[in-house]
Amino acid sequence: MATGQKLMKAIRVFEFGGPEVLKLQADVARPIPKDHQVLIKVHACGVNPVETYIRSGTYNRLPTLPYTPGSDVSGVIEAVGDNVSAFKKGDRVFTTSTVSGGYAEYAVAADHTVYSLPEKLDFKQGAAIGIPYFTAYRALFLSARAKAGETVLVHGASGGVGLAACQIARAYGLKVLGTAGSEKGQNTVLQNGAHKVFNHKDVNYIDEIKKSVGDKGIDVIIEMLANINLSNDLKLLSHGGRVIVVGSRGPIEINPRDTMTKESSIIGVSLFSSSTEEFQQSAAALQAGMETGWLKPVIGSQYPLEKVAQAHENIIHGSGTAGKMILLLSD
Repeated sequence: MATGQKLMKAIRVFEFGGPEVLKLQADVARPIPKDHQVLIKVHACGVNPVETYIRSGTYNRLPTLPYTPGSDVSGVIEAVGDNVSAFKKGDRVFTTSTVSGGYAEYAVAADHTVYSLPEKLDFKQGAAIGIPYFTAYRALFLSARAKAGETVLVHGASGGVGLAACQIARAYGLKVLGTAGSEKGQNTVLQNGAHKVFNHKDVNYIDEIKKSVGDKGIDVIIEMLANINLSNDLKLLSHGGRVIVVGSRGPIEINPRDTMTKESSIIGVSLFSSSTEEFQQSAAALQAGMETGWLKPVIGSQYPLEKVAQAHENIIHGSGTAGKMILLLSD
């Protein structure tokens, strides 16, 4: 290590595996921003389910070991590399991606993945925007091509992506239904754009949804747990309805006949398949949401960096989440 190189605390992963492979180290070299990059002093970082799949080694795109997880950071620009004109030291920002990893005191990001954080949102909220809101916007409009007046069911609406989808869909004139597994989760969903909420732990909740929407069915379903719900989703759809698969944790058996009479579709969504132009389109829509006030991230459980293994355990096995899980590095 070069003399004078500044150090920082960061989580490092040296082998794929369970939450215990997340190692907190205090002597990690602070990254230096290159051309078109910025260095961010991280105040908070979002924890996303995808980070647990990557850590376990089961994801289809894996980083080279060792690596630092995390992409959704918020904080203050500490330094800028060459050819960066949009940001300067001291700017409040959030990201959708980092180059060096977000579970750290400092992170480097490409300038086109960094966005201004308005004063009305705090750093915790800034860390909850990235993957959840960009995924929800992509699912609703770039994948499902949802239109005002259509009905959307957000299946698993109380987590980060689910609440983002409810807020966005409501702002764009859709009829919004949500499901959640706890009373707190259901209340949160109703407070964030849903017209109606159902408890997906009730045995007959699918019948209740059917009764609520009548013969027409649901135009768009944003699905967080396809391995449990996909077969039921297909029966709930309207003619031409679309299930957008945001999350799945295993296989499921479905009857393809359920797609035929309704000419319905099952569409997978992956945020990182977005083109730069699609990211810009999403960013413009979300920026408008911040300005007008409908984009208001809900913060769930918060952990310090040293409790990150517990966070990874809870995001997968915890029950009835309400809001976005974050790592808090400094207020």
